[in-house]
Amino acid sequence: MRRNRRKSQADQAVAVSALLLAALFLLPLAVVAPFRSALDRREEPADEAEREPPLPPFAAGELDAARPLRVLDGEEILEMDLGTYLVGVVRAEMPASFEPEALKAQAVAARTYTLYKLQSGGNHGEAADVCTDHTCCQAYIDEESARANWGENAGAYEAKVEAAVRDTDGEAALYGGVPILAVFHSSSAGLTRAAGEVWLNDLPYLQAVSSPEPGERIPNYYSRVEFTEEELKAKLLAAFPEADLSGSMEGWLRDPAADGAGSVATLSVGGVTAKGTQVRTALGLRSACFTWEVQGDKAVFFVTGYGHGVGLSQYGASAMAAAGADYREILTHYYTGVTVEPYRG
Repeated sequence: MRRNRRKSQADQAVAVSALLLAALFLLPLAVVAPFRSALDRREEPADEAEREPPLPPFAAGELDAARPLRVLDGEEILEMDLGTYLVGVVRAEMPASFEPEALKAQAVAARTYTLYKLQSGGNHGEAADVCTDHTCCQAYIDEESARANWGENAGAYEAKVEAAVRDTDGEAALYGGVPILAVFHSSSAGLTRAAGEVWLNDLPYLQAVSSPEPGERIPNYYSRVEFTEEELKAKLLAAFPEADLSGSMEGWLRDPAADGAGSVATLSVGGVTAKGTQVRTALGLRSACFTWEVQGDKAVFFVTGYGHGVGLSQYGASAMAAAGADYREILTHYYTGVTVEPYRG
């Protein structure tokens, strides 16, 4: 009987110990449990990339705002002031990464070209003043499309372009007090070309001048194009149907003559005298500064620069700006004998 009582007391002691141990382990859980949902919640990650606040709508300067334009964009006529149009042109025509003074020079050149078009009657009769086709007038791109192209730099680039137009409000390159035909191109071969070497008429303000082209930093400044015999013959005959291309390919192009800028002024295409610019267009070369040779069964053309080479060189302008030139110095360098001033005519 006494043994049973002792066994019962021992069992009770074991049970109490078990309860105490269980309480020891469960107590922390009981304390933590009400807060577990809060501990387990993960805060939404903060967006560390600061979003650029949108720029206010562009407001043209007084002189640009006073010139309304009708711009033919495809089949649609857009109405805007000159300043708003120029922002779209500068966005499209010059890389926004270029130096600010180069962008200002581009803005003045684009404004001058537009004023020249307005005074000469343009190409669109009564329907519109200018268009957005670069082969006819000047390239143009709206802000939304430009921002999509620029990506993370969109805000800074848009601000640079708008500043270039606003800071040159109304200014134009003038010769004899009137706006010039302010043509421009991407990059030359170290010298720009006189207008008479490219087109029918020479102009006193479009003469050959030196241009500091940073060739190593210009995409495709040196380019190479290859044609098979069949390809070359088809392209040349499409442009020069009177050419005699019956012999071997080595004799199709002969007697190249260089102009003052080192581009091909003229050459013989199967006995037909042609301008280098015509051959450039026929073959789709980046410029008329080219040489060629026959390598096996292919004709290989080596090309320097991009564009017609007349007037303002955009890459040259950016190089001048990086060296400390302001936009007026750039413009008066590339357009011989001009002044840069507000035009109210």
